[in-house]
Amino acid sequence: MKKVFLGILAVLLAVLSLVGCSKDNLYETKKVSSLGNTQQGDHSNNETKRNIALVMKTLTNPFFIEMEKGARQAENELGINLIVKTGAKETSIEQQISIVEELIDSKVDAIVIAPGSSTDLIPVLKKAQDSNISIVNIDNRLDPMLLKKMGLTDIPFISVNNEEGAYKSAKYISDQITKPTKVAIIEGIRGAYNAEQRKKGALKAFAENPKIQIVAMETANWKIDEAYTVTSSMFNKHPDVGAIFCANDMMALGTIQYLDKSNRNDVLVAGFDNLVEAQNVISKGKMQVTINQQAEIQGYRGVKFAFEMLSGIEQPQETIIDVKIVTKSTIN
Repeated sequence: MKKVFLGILAVLLAVLSLVGCSKDNLYETKKVSSLGNTQQGDHSNNETKRNIALVMKTLTNPFFIEMEKGARQAENELGINLIVKTGAKETSIEQQISIVEELIDSKVDAIVIAPGSSTDLIPVLKKAQDSNISIVNIDNRLDPMLLKKMGLTDIPFISVNNEEGAYKSAKYISDQITKPTKVAIIEGIRGAYNAEQRKKGALKAFAENPKIQIVAMETANWKIDEAYTVTSSMFNKHPDVGAIFCANDMMALGTIQYLDKSNRNDVLVAGFDNLVEAQNVISKGKMQVTINQQAEIQGYRGVKFAFEMLSGIEQPQETIIDVKIVTKSTIN
């Protein structure tokens, strides 16, 4: 009897020991699973995730912050690793070239680029494509003739119709001019495709109004501080200017800073980009119109196109996103 009792006791102790071990193992598995999903799991995914770089002009312009938001959304949806690089300023072309060189050395899978120059980035992008890196061009178009000359092919372009957007913006203030009025245009970077197209659209809109005389066209290189200086110079030469088209909102904000300081509330101002800051001054009546070119969609589609190209899916060579006119009435 005693032997039987001892035998049963031994079995019970063995079972309890096994249950204890199972509980410990179960607890450890859950803990590792919880941490492993973020550490081991990510390490495994990083070996298979596509590395796609987004190269923009700068983050000092809120337009590109919105562009990055769209790209981040694509990153989350597609499960890729997004690398965001920018220059210090929109005119930092050499810095953008160096960034692309670094991305080539790091062997990224694809580059989505909003180039500061339509021509200067092409040689280094050719080098990237020759290194089997897929290229997607967004925002500012790379020069088609130079692309062809240098043998860059299959580079999708995603942007808006800049001429159309500028035409709508300039026409909105042009339609309010009913007496002889001098107007000015503040341009983006001369030679950049989007800057040239926006100037062309503004010129077209102003030419349709016989009451308008264009007295000045100067570049402020997309910058708020340069626009302040350029506007000051324009008004020193032409104090009776009654309307200004600015090729982006940053320059429009610089113009408005000058007008505020000069107590000029009789000048119509048109912009382009739909920055929050521009919406604020439009709501206050200091600026009349801007254009929403949906930067977040450009960023999102650029990354998505790059991802699909890496999977062998052919993309359209040109994708034009609708522009939307933004005024006080549309904001309200």
